[in-house]
Amino acid sequence: MTNANPIQLYSLSYRETRAMLAATLFVVGNIALPQLCHLIPQGGLMLLPIYFFTLVGAYKYGWQVGLLTAVASPIVNSVLFGMPAAAVMPGILAKSVLLAVCAAYVARRFQTVSLLLLLAVVLAYQVGGSLIESAMLGSFAQGFQDFRIGMPGMALQVVGGYFVLRYLLKR
Repeated sequence: MTNANPIQLYSLSYRETRAMLAATLFVVGNIALPQLCHLIPQGGLMLLPIYFFTLVGAYKYGWQVGLLTAVASPIVNSVLFGMPAAAVMPGILAKSVLLAVCAAYVARRFQTVSLLLLLAVVLAYQVGGSLIESAMLGSFAQGFQDFRIGMPGMALQVVGGYFVLRYLLKR
């Protein structure tokens, strides 16, 4: 059951105003969603909200919008709210960039959105990012903590991302 639907992809360039506007909107989403999730005890660790709109932006609008969102979101959140903390910023940035690249690649390659493809994107960036984090931290357990704590967030990215993308495709 993949629920595949053909999609209208955009590959927006950094020079386009639409790309900057789209990235700005996704960064705002990646600021607001974590603030809501942090109202729940350990909501940020459990729901992984800082990645949600990076997934949507990169999948729908391409790697350039995805990378802008992936890099700006954690930096702006950290500057404004102190979260993510500077100590975990390299790992979050690595995962964010991997997510943007994976999502844009899968969308362009398959030209469709499905639960299965989004699951593949989320698993790819989480495994790759966790390996990078493990190497940086010198701890496999710390690097792979999202698989221990963040499974609800990964599910939210797959299912929520699917429905948000389907909504955007109708517009």
